[in-house]
Amino acid sequence: MKIGILGSGAVGAAIGGKLVTLGHEVKMGSRDAQNAKAKEWASKTGARASTGTFADAAQFGELVFNCTKGDGSLAALEAAGAANLKGKVVIDISNPLDFSKGFPPSLTVANTDSLAEQLQRKFPEARIVKALNTLANHLMIDPMRLKGGDHDLLICGNDADAKHKVTEVLGSFGWKREHVIDLGDLTSARGAEAWMLLWTRLYGAFKTADFNLKIVR
Repeated sequence: MKIGILGSGAVGAAIGGKLVTLGHEVKMGSRDAQNAKAKEWASKTGARASTGTFADAAQFGELVFNCTKGDGSLAALEAAGAANLKGKVVIDISNPLDFSKGFPPSLTVANTDSLAEQLQRKFPEARIVKALNTLANHLMIDPMRLKGGDHDLLICGNDADAKHKVTEVLGSFGWKREHVIDLGDLTSARGAEAWMLLWTRLYGAFKTADFNLKIVR
Protein backbone atom coordinates (compact mmCIF):
# COMPACT_ATOMS: atom_id res chain seq x y z
CA MET A 1 0.00 0.00 0.00
CA LYS A 2 1.08 3.59 -0.56
CA ILE A 3 0.88 5.56 2.70
CA GLY A 4 1.39 9.25 3.40
CA ILE A 5 2.82 10.54 6.66
CA LEU A 6 2.20 14.16 7.65
CA GLY A 7 4.94 15.20 10.05
CA SER A 8 8.66 14.54 10.28
CA GLY A 9 9.03 14.31 14.07
CA ALA A 10 9.63 11.27 16.23
CA VAL A 11 6.08 9.93 15.83
CA GLY A 12 6.10 10.23 12.05
CA ALA A 13 9.53 8.61 11.86
CA ALA A 14 8.46 5.70 14.07
CA ILE A 15 5.20 5.09 12.22
CA GLY A 16 6.79 5.52 8.81
CA GLY A 17 9.68 3.22 9.63
CA LYS A 18 7.35 0.49 10.85
CA LEU A 19 5.20 0.74 7.74
CA VAL A 20 8.24 0.37 5.49
CA THR A 21 9.34 -2.76 7.36
CA LEU A 22 5.85 -4.15 6.71
CA GLY A 23 6.37 -3.70 2.97
CA HIS A 24 4.49 -0.45 2.35
CA GLU A 25 5.69 2.50 0.31
CA VAL A 26 5.77 5.58 2.53
CA LYS A 27 6.12 9.26 1.69
CA MET A 28 6.81 11.61 4.59
CA GLY A 29 5.46 15.12 4.13
CA SER A 30 6.68 18.35 5.69
CA ARG A 31 6.12 22.07 5.15
CA ASP A 32 9.39 22.14 3.22
CA ALA A 33 10.08 19.43 0.66
CA GLN A 34 13.77 19.66 1.63
CA ASN A 35 13.13 19.11 5.35
CA ALA A 36 16.40 17.80 6.78
CA LYS A 37 14.85 15.42 9.33
CA ALA A 38 12.60 13.88 6.67
CA LYS A 39 15.52 13.47 4.26
CA GLU A 40 17.61 11.81 6.98
CA TRP A 41 14.73 9.45 7.84
CA ALA A 42 14.31 8.44 4.19
CA SER A 43 18.03 7.84 3.68
CA LYS A 44 18.13 5.55 6.72
CA THR A 45 14.86 3.76 5.98
CA GLY A 46 15.42 2.52 2.44
CA ALA A 47 14.12 2.56 -1.09
CA ARG A 48 10.43 2.41 -0.14
CA ALA A 49 10.76 5.64 1.86
CA SER A 50 10.49 9.04 0.20
CA THR A 51 9.81 12.63 1.16
CA GLY A 52 7.99 15.72 -0.10
CA THR A 53 5.57 18.40 0.98
CA PHE A 54 2.41 17.79 2.96
CA ALA A 55 0.51 17.91 -0.34
CA ASP A 56 2.89 15.40 -1.94
CA ALA A 57 2.41 12.94 0.93
CA ALA A 58 -1.38 13.33 1.00
CA GLN A 59 -1.66 12.86 -2.75
CA PHE A 60 0.66 9.84 -2.66
CA GLY A 61 -1.06 7.99 0.14
CA GLU A 62 -4.02 5.66 -0.19
CA LEU A 63 -4.05 6.03 3.60
CA VAL A 64 -2.72 9.05 5.51
CA PHE A 65 -1.35 9.42 9.04
CA ASN A 66 -1.48 12.82 10.74
CA CYS A 67 1.62 12.79 12.95
CA THR A 68 1.96 16.55 13.29
CA LYS A 69 1.92 18.45 16.56
CA GLY A 70 -1.59 19.43 17.57
CA ASP A 71 -0.99 23.16 17.29
CA GLY A 72 0.02 22.70 13.65
CA SER A 73 -2.40 19.99 12.53
CA LEU A 74 -5.05 22.19 10.96
CA ALA A 75 -2.44 24.11 9.00
CA ALA A 76 -0.73 20.88 7.95
CA LEU A 77 -3.93 19.37 6.58
CA GLU A 78 -4.76 22.65 4.85
CA ALA A 79 -1.37 22.47 3.18
CA ALA A 80 -2.01 18.81 2.33
CA GLY A 81 -5.13 19.90 0.47
CA ALA A 82 -8.75 18.87 0.78
CA ALA A 83 -8.71 17.33 -2.71
CA ASN A 84 -5.76 15.11 -1.77
CA LEU A 85 -7.55 13.91 1.39
CA LYS A 86 -10.99 13.41 -0.17
CA GLY A 87 -12.38 9.94 0.55
CA LYS A 88 -9.19 8.79 2.28
CA VAL A 89 -8.85 7.35 5.76
CA VAL A 90 -6.81 9.78 7.87
CA ILE A 91 -5.46 8.33 11.11
CA ASP A 92 -5.16 11.26 13.49
CA ILE A 93 -2.48 10.74 16.14
CA SER A 94 -2.18 14.40 17.13
CA ASN A 95 -2.99 15.88 20.53
CA PRO A 96 -3.97 19.51 21.25
CA LEU A 97 -1.24 20.08 23.82
CA ASP A 98 -0.31 23.59 24.95
CA PHE A 99 3.19 23.85 26.45
CA SER A 100 3.21 27.65 26.51
CA LYS A 101 3.36 27.62 30.31
CA GLY A 102 5.73 24.69 30.55
CA PHE A 103 5.19 21.13 31.72
CA PRO A 104 2.69 19.64 32.32
CA PRO A 105 0.71 21.01 29.38
CA SER A 106 -2.91 22.08 29.11
CA LEU A 107 -5.22 21.48 26.14
CA THR A 108 -5.98 24.03 23.45
CA VAL A 109 -9.42 22.46 22.92
CA ALA A 110 -11.44 20.33 25.34
CA ASN A 111 -14.80 19.42 26.90
CA THR A 112 -17.21 20.38 24.11
CA ASP A 113 -14.88 19.87 21.15
CA SER A 114 -11.70 18.08 20.12
CA LEU A 115 -8.92 18.52 17.62
CA ALA A 116 -10.11 15.46 15.71
CA GLU A 117 -13.59 16.98 15.37
CA GLN A 118 -12.09 20.25 14.18
CA LEU A 119 -10.16 18.39 11.50
CA GLN A 120 -13.28 16.48 10.44
CA ARG A 121 -15.33 19.68 10.18
CA LYS A 122 -12.60 21.37 8.15
CA PHE A 123 -12.21 18.34 5.87
CA PRO A 124 -15.67 16.73 5.75
CA GLU A 125 -14.78 14.42 2.87
CA ALA A 126 -11.80 12.92 4.68
CA ARG A 127 -12.50 9.90 6.90
CA ILE A 128 -10.88 10.87 10.20
CA VAL A 129 -10.17 8.15 12.76
CA LYS A 130 -8.59 9.04 16.09
CA ALA A 131 -6.07 6.40 17.13
CA LEU A 132 -2.65 5.90 18.69
CA ASN A 133 -2.68 9.28 20.47
CA THR A 134 -2.81 7.81 23.98
CA LEU A 135 0.67 6.25 24.26
CA ALA A 136 4.32 6.69 23.37
CA ASN A 137 5.43 6.16 19.78
CA HIS A 138 7.59 3.09 20.51
CA LEU A 139 4.52 1.31 21.91
CA MET A 140 2.29 2.43 19.03
CA ILE A 141 4.30 0.27 16.64
CA ASP A 142 5.29 -2.53 19.02
CA PRO A 143 2.66 -3.18 21.69
CA MET A 144 4.19 -6.54 22.55
CA ARG A 145 7.17 -4.92 24.25
CA LEU A 146 4.91 -3.93 27.15
CA LYS A 147 3.23 -6.74 29.14
CA GLY A 148 3.24 -8.95 26.07
CA GLY A 149 0.66 -6.69 24.43
CA ASP A 150 -1.86 -7.07 27.25
CA HIS A 151 -2.97 -3.44 27.21
CA ASP A 152 -5.52 -1.43 25.29
CA LEU A 153 -5.81 1.10 22.50
CA LEU A 154 -8.69 3.53 21.97
CA ILE A 155 -10.07 4.50 18.56
CA CYS A 156 -13.06 6.51 17.41
CA GLY A 157 -14.52 7.93 14.22
CA ASN A 158 -17.73 8.55 12.34
CA ASP A 159 -17.10 6.01 9.56
CA ALA A 160 -17.41 2.34 10.51
CA ASP A 161 -15.56 1.09 7.43
CA ALA A 162 -12.70 3.51 8.09
CA LYS A 163 -12.39 2.22 11.65
CA HIS A 164 -12.33 -1.34 10.35
CA LYS A 165 -9.46 -0.47 7.99
CA VAL A 166 -7.58 1.26 10.79
CA THR A 167 -8.03 -1.80 13.02
CA GLU A 168 -6.45 -3.91 10.28
CA VAL A 169 -3.46 -1.57 10.11
CA LEU A 170 -3.16 -1.68 13.89
CA GLY A 171 -3.22 -5.46 13.69
CA SER A 172 -0.19 -5.35 11.40
CA PHE A 173 1.58 -3.33 14.11
CA GLY A 174 0.87 -6.15 16.57
CA TRP A 175 -2.32 -4.91 18.23
CA LYS A 176 -4.71 -7.76 18.98
CA ARG A 177 -8.27 -7.03 17.92
CA GLU A 178 -9.60 -7.57 21.45
CA HIS A 179 -7.33 -4.80 22.68
CA VAL A 180 -8.59 -2.21 20.19
CA ILE A 181 -11.55 -0.48 21.86
CA ASP A 182 -13.95 1.40 19.58
CA LEU A 183 -15.36 4.32 21.58
CA GLY A 184 -17.90 5.26 18.92
CA ASP A 185 -18.15 8.47 16.94
CA LEU A 186 -15.58 11.22 16.79
CA THR A 187 -16.96 13.11 19.78
CA SER A 188 -15.18 10.41 21.81
CA ALA A 189 -11.92 12.04 20.80
CA ARG A 190 -12.67 14.62 23.51
CA GLY A 191 -12.00 11.95 26.11
CA ALA A 192 -9.12 10.32 24.23
CA GLU A 193 -7.32 13.64 23.86
CA ALA A 194 -8.07 14.68 27.45
CA TRP A 195 -6.37 11.46 28.62
CA MET A 196 -3.11 13.20 27.76
CA LEU A 197 -3.56 15.46 30.78
CA LEU A 198 -3.21 12.38 32.96
CA TRP A 199 -0.64 10.70 30.69
CA THR A 200 1.76 13.61 31.07
CA ARG A 201 1.33 13.53 34.87
CA LEU A 202 2.05 9.79 34.90
CA TYR A 203 5.09 10.38 32.71
CA GLY A 204 6.30 12.94 35.21
CA ALA A 205 5.77 10.52 38.09
CA PHE A 206 7.22 7.41 36.40
CA LYS A 207 10.08 9.14 34.55
CA THR A 208 9.41 6.80 31.63
CA ALA A 209 6.93 6.45 28.79
CA ASP A 210 6.76 2.65 29.14
CA PHE A 211 3.15 2.50 30.30
CA ASN A 212 -0.34 2.35 28.82
CA LEU A 213 -4.00 1.82 29.61
CA LYS A 214 -5.46 -1.55 30.52
CA ILE A 215 -9.25 -1.54 30.83
CA VAL A 216 -10.39 -4.18 33.34
CA ARG A 217 -14.06 -5.18 33.15
